[in-house]
Amino acid sequence: MKAFLILEDGTVFEGTHIGADKEIISEIVFNTSMAGYLEVLTDPSYAGQAVCMTYPLIGNYGVCSEDMESRRPWPDGFIVRELSRIPSNFRCDKTIQQFLTENGVPGIAGIDTRALTKILREKGTMNGMITTNAEYVLDEVLPKLKAYTTGKVVEKVTCAQKYEVKGSESLADNGPISGSAVYTGEKEQKPTLVRALNGKGKKVALLDLGTKYNIADSLSKRGIDVTVYPAHTSAQEILDDKPDGIMLSIGPGDPKECTEIIREIKKLYDSDVPIFAICLGHQLMALATGADTYKMKYGHRGGNHPVKDLKTGRVYISSQNHGYVVDMDQLDPSVAVPAFVNVNDGTCEGLSYTGKNIFTVQYHPEACPGPQDSGYLFDRFIEMMEVGKNA
Repeated sequence: MKAFLILEDGTVFEGTHIGADKEIISEIVFNTSMAGYLEVLTDPSYAGQAVCMTYPLIGNYGVCSEDMESRRPWPDGFIVRELSRIPSNFRCDKTIQQFLTENGVPGIAGIDTRALTKILREKGTMNGMITTNAEYVLDEVLPKLKAYTTGKVVEKVTCAQKYEVKGSESLADNGPISGSAVYTGEKEQKPTLVRALNGKGKKVALLDLGTKYNIADSLSKRGIDVTVYPAHTSAQEILDDKPDGIMLSIGPGDPKECTEIIREIKKLYDSDVPIFAICLGHQLMALATGADTYKMKYGHRGGNHPVKDLKTGRVYISSQNHGYVVDMDQLDPSVAVPAFVNVNDGTCEGLSYTGKNIFTVQYHPEACPGPQDSGYLFDRFIEMMEVGKNA
């Protein structure tokens, strides 16, 4: 069946329909990762967007359900050059086509994704429609595209109620342990061989703005008990549970839409509890403390973004997925200072908060597969909790 991708500038791509049989209007973005398409599909940060994969062949290894980063795929649509319909992998549960269809995600294949990406890079991210209606009228479609906004998508992706992820129990000090996270809420996790670090006995409150499983896993594998809270949980409820640390997760949409959440995060900032925030959480903490954010021309989405630690001068390769960024020109140094910058374009990739046990990053230290250079940030968070406890 033919399918069409119509952009708000009037550009039309013709290809082949894949996935669910429905029409969608969404924000069109691109991701440059060469692997990890399932992790991309199940990343809640893509809610309200349709994703174009720049790598030309997608679906080679099918869908391996245990690699999902959340309970379902979140993009409105999926755009590829070529979709592999006969995957080859011993862990494969189903094809991408089956996965998209079962979860109601439409898509288009067979278009020139390089040309689409060049348009988005030159003109900026724009809205678009994926449709199988060959009788579309462009003059009727374009006003609808220009009117589309992602809206408040955090409410769509957050958990319905709080749940716990138990930390791993070590069999020997700093030795191997049998078993990773044991979920009592959202997900069952198969045991894996991990190494215990110094987080045993600590409790972390994770505010779910659109979290991925691997954020809680990264803490659990370090011996930390994690309680995951819905996005609109009050700061008082979190603080009443007396966590040793607080994490603000990744998430979708324009951070300035999250007005109620920002007010509660300011209360968390005013507490003495150590805080580590990622991506949307990083942006919301900045807004809560008087800084500003702005929308990027086409964002950072992929697994090869270089980030420089301003304290050490070391450069890390990071996984990223964001379309908004903190404005470093609007920072008050008495509140926060830049800690990381993007080597490619100099944008803000992290902040250190003055006089507070708080640091935030724009990129994804939990990302898997992909670069794991920045996994040490979870260890830094644990060390910060130790300092806070002994202060």
